Amino acid sequence: MNGPVLTGGKSAQPQVAVGWPLLPVPDASGTLVWPDAAASVKQMIEVILRTTPGEQLMRPQFGAGTEALVWQPNTLAVRTQAREAILAALEDFEPRIVIDRVDVEAGADPRELLVTIAYRLALTGVAAQLSALVPVGAG
Repeated sequence: MNGPVLTGGKSAQPQVAVGWPLLPVPDASGTLVWPDAAASVKQMIEVILRTTPGEQLMRPQFGAGTEALVWQPNTLAVRTQAREAILAALEDFEPRIVIDRVDVEAGADPRELLVTIAYRLALTGVAAQLSALVPVGAG
């Protein structure tokens, strides 16, 4: 047999990458607590939703720009545009998920949108859902 042969006690199971914590604050003992894979993905989705394209240096296309919707009316066209921007940003910047659904609906208050993202972790298939309220119509 030619080539390397895997030996050893470690599992060859693929692992979901864990990113830098959203708020890297040490615990009481001074240890930096790292999120698990599911928490890391949720934190990155939050960062993507809150970041406006052009806001990050060296990554001018990064972000969905939902915070810019505060100046937009709560119309079907704005909700459709927001859904497309969120879907494109998640597909571009969060490769650890498979997106099942992105819904952007009018919230209970006419000055907010309800964004619901249903996804699965790409390597494990574990399903999750994230919802966020986005303010609109302030302008």
